[in-house]
Amino acid sequence: MMRGPSESMSIFSRRGTLVVLLAWIAILGFDLFLHGALLAGLYLRPSPFLLPPLEAFRRIPVGYLSFLVAAAFLVWMLSALGARGARKGLQLGAGLGAALWGSLGLGLYSISTASPVLLISWAVGQTVEMAYAGAIVGWAFAEGSLKKPYLAVLAATIVLVILTIAAQSSGLAPVVRSR
Repeated sequence: MMRGPSESMSIFSRRGTLVVLLAWIAILGFDLFLHGALLAGLYLRPSPFLLPPLEAFRRIPVGYLSFLVAAAFLVWMLSALGARGARKGLQLGAGLGAALWGSLGLGLYSISTASPVLLISWAVGQTVEMAYAGAIVGWAFAEGSLKKPYLAVLAATIVLVILTIAAQSSGLAPVVRSR
């Protein structure tokens, strides 16, 4: 049953939980590609701000848990705003991503040794990630069934994993190796 724009969906309902998981899977797939391929070179530069690559790698599950929180907030926000359709979800997700990651980047710049290149790269990449997840959530809200959104996210995630592996295997993206 589809809801009208004024009706919000609880993230604790069965459908709400499924949409949160859908958004989380989308975020995880994109995040792997973003950090494992596109931004990987930034993590190998010596920095007093960043953990050594192997320690950062060990902590990835904590970061992925943080994305579950972000996915739940995104679903809650888009539901409360009555976002229906991929375009509306993309717009709201991009706005949320830009506000959150842009402000985090500015805050970190003011108190840390993080390089501006790293902070800008994070802000832009994570904004695109949140826009993508927002598009998926908006699409899921507009669909009667979640089957198509889940299949699309699964296919996109597989493609992103393959692209990440290809970038690392070809040397386009550096790979962290234990010594």
